[in-house]
This record gives sequence, structure tokens and C-alpha cells, in this order.
Amino acid sequence: MKKLNWVCIGCGHIANEMAQAFEQKGRMFYAVYSRTKGNTEAFAKRYGIEMVYGSADEVFSDENVDIVYLATPHNRHAEHIIKAAESGKHVLCEKAITLNSDELNAAINACEENGVILAEAMTIYHMPVYDKVYNYINNNTLGRLKLIEVNLGSSKVYDMTNRFFNPELAGGAMLDIGVYALSFVRRFMELEGAKIKSFVKLAPTGVDEQEFMIIENKNGEAASVTLSLTAKLPKTGLVSFENGYVEFEGYNRSHRATIYLNDGSEPIVLKSEPDISPLAYEIDDMETAVAGGENKMHLDLTSDVMAVMTKMRNEWGVKYPEE
Repeated sequence: MKKLNWVCIGCGHIANEMAQAFEQKGRMFYAVYSRTKGNTEAFAKRYGIEMVYGSADEVFSDENVDIVYLATPHNRHAEHIIKAAESGKHVLCEKAITLNSDELNAAINACEENGVILAEAMTIYHMPVYDKVYNYINNNTLGRLKLIEVNLGSSKVYDMTNRFFNPELAGGAMLDIGVYALSFVRRFMELEGAKIKSFVKLAPTGVDEQEFMIIENKNGEAASVTLSLTAKLPKTGLVSFENGYVEFEGYNRSHRATIYLNDGSEPIVLKSEPDISPLAYEIDDMETAVAGGENKMHLDLTSDVMAVMTKMRNEWGVKYPEE
């Protein structure tokens, strides 16, 4: 596989983690760009990145760029995805991939028309421990899926000007953390046409601060999802089947899952290498797909999750200025 040149757009926390994942692999971004020149230059110096762009257009016009990694606020994603696609560049975009399904569909169409790969940087779709659990699902050890329970909560400073509560920056629990919980649900059960009942608490700015959802799909499988920006919750995901259940520790970046069977046998502990950055698996799967190998980027699952998030925000009346 030839070396692929990645460009990072955005220099925030997750961009630093991705740069560190590249470092772990003995590589680095080809170049970097962000709207704040000082931040861009500091990021480049920190990680030994030689090229710094002065504008996003310079990224898209550079013929040496193969993959654009987007780590900007949600409300900038669609614009950059479409521009990257039109310039023939593949895109790995941080979650949530867009604001809503309309934006995502436009982005997908642009990528398909230009023959490039689009994917959301969702660790749940790439961590090896999930594939190990699926071996037990596929050989029918666990039987039919019954119920999923998943929570994600953090205790953010109750400051309506920060990005978590700011509608100008597409804040709110659903797009910021709900995308993880719903991606966990979608990893195991269909969501198309599912019935959803919910409770939501809105922040003073109008974004969603806390919510609880009960989901039932056409197969009779169910899930409960609890999200909060103001209440800390353990990152535990439980998936219950006819013959037992699976507990994922730190499910959004899980290196360990335990299967408990109803027959009373010893729990089955599944692990992946804890020293490997979860983001490194995203890099590997993206490069394999770009090189023409198996595409394990799961854009279909991303689309299903976005459809649910869009539906729920519409029901709650949570809108962003761009909408």
C-alpha cells in the first residue's frame, strides 16, 4: 500500500489525539490547517508537521493530499466534506459527521459523484473487541438480541458560552455524546422505522442538555439510552441476548468486553491491545478502504444514527442557526 498523505483541518483536543495516533504508528500528518494561525503553527511545531496551510482552499487545491481529516465543529463539516469531495479527496470526519440527515445526504452524494470515500471517525465501528464479540453472535452462542442499555454523561461547567451549550457551535448532548450511544445501539440492532419515546431537558440556550430514550425496532429488540451534559455516568454498555449478556467497559473506546452466559459457565473475557490508540484502528480501516480493500467504515450505520438524531431533535424543537 502506498503512503497516503493526510491533512488535518482543526487543531482541538481530538485532532491532538489523532496526531498522537499517527505518532504511535511512526508517521505524521502531511499538513495541517485551522482558522487560527497561531494554533495551527503551534500544532505543526508540536508534531513536526512541515506544511501549514493559510486557508482551507489551499488544502483542497493541493494535489498531493489523499485524505482530509476533519476535526472542526459539527456545523462546518458538511461544507468541508463537499469541497474535499469535489477536489477528489477522501474524508474521515469527526462525529457527529453533519448537523442533520439532509446535510449528510448531500455530503454522501458529493462523495459518490466524485468517487471518494466518506466516513465518520466512530471508534465503536473499528475497535477489535467488537469484532470478537460478533464471533459469538454469529455462531449463535448468545442467541437472539433482546435488550441494550447504554449511558453517557459528563459534568460540564454550566457555562452557556462554551461549545457544549452554544447553538452557534452546534452544542447539545445529542450531537456531542449521543452519537456514541446511538452508534453503540446501531452496532447491534436495526434502527430504521424504530419507535422511539423520549424525555428531554433543554438548556437555557435551547440546546438539549439531558435526555432519555426508549427504542423498539421492528424485530422487537429494544434499547434504553440516557444522555447528560450535567450528570456524570459510567461509560458502560450492556447488550442482552437470549443466552446471556455482554458488558463493554468504556464502550466508546472499549478494549475489554465480558460475556456472561446464562448456563453459569465462567465469564468469557475478550480483550484488545490497550496500548494501541483507538484512533489508530480508524486510520488503518480508512487507508484499507481508500486503497481498494475491504470497506469497514460503516457509513450506512452512520446514516441510520444521523436519521435518529435528526428525528429526535426535530421532535424536541432543537434547531441550529444553519438549519
